[in-house]
Amino acid sequence: MMKLWRWRSRTIIRTVPLHCPMALPSPDPQYVLRGANDAVNTLCFHCRDPEPELPILFSGSSNGLIPIWNMKTHRIDRTLDGHGGKSVYWLKTLCNRNALLSQGRDQNICLWDLAEGRSAVTDSIFTENVGFCKCSLLELSERRWLLATPWRGLEEVRVWELPSKTSVCTLKPEADAKLGMPMCLKLWQLQQTYNLTNPGIAEVTLRQDKKILATAGWDHRIRLFGWKKFKPLAVLDYHKATIHCVAFSDHTQPSKRLMAAASKDHRISVWSIYNQT
Repeated sequence: MMKLWRWRSRTIIRTVPLHCPMALPSPDPQYVLRGANDAVNTLCFHCRDPEPELPILFSGSSNGLIPIWNMKTHRIDRTLDGHGGKSVYWLKTLCNRNALLSQGRDQNICLWDLAEGRSAVTDSIFTENVGFCKCSLLELSERRWLLATPWRGLEEVRVWELPSKTSVCTLKPEADAKLGMPMCLKLWQLQQTYNLTNPGIAEVTLRQDKKILATAGWDHRIRLFGWKKFKPLAVLDYHKATIHCVAFSDHTQPSKRLMAAASKDHRISVWSIYNQT
């Protein structure tokens, strides 16, 4: 195949092989949720028992609110308000599906009772930490968890056992170490290290079937990797600002699994990808 360009008095001929592969375009979101009215910092899917046709989605916003999204209507069903207008930047449901943990810039970690339509804060932990580091939750057994949270000193991390709120340990740097404040925490039972070529990752999330890992990038992109060999699978380029978080639904039927990402651009993109059994 020949392509011909004329530039002033010169003619330039460029030959393009017919077999030259063309890059596939980036897929679009299945749909986009609008109406958060502020930057979205965190997401958490929630499937009630018995399992519904579609999950619901919690999002935490910079205005201190926690909208609960109906994934059928693509609208907000109701909104939780318990952080005094301070930014909410971490959410996690507990295994019984009716309890929600939320972390806010008011330095509180709140436990919500959502059973039978309730929206009450039943307990809280005051961290005295003014940083931006999100908590990390690890399930040890049924109804028993470890919670790692940034603590009073800007360089400290405290680990709690829940629901008893027993302090397990406080992690502090050595006296002569200058590590700075923690920016990301992850409780993990196996330890592996991977080097990423694109710096600036706000969150890393592993799908419940442990096949797909997603990263939320400062460069406005979502990157997907195969977990077993950490093989790059896709780069999703939709958002126009930093992506703060990415979450997978825990639906047991692969065809109904969803992934959502939220950004400083006030939008939540919802995706249905790599849902083979």
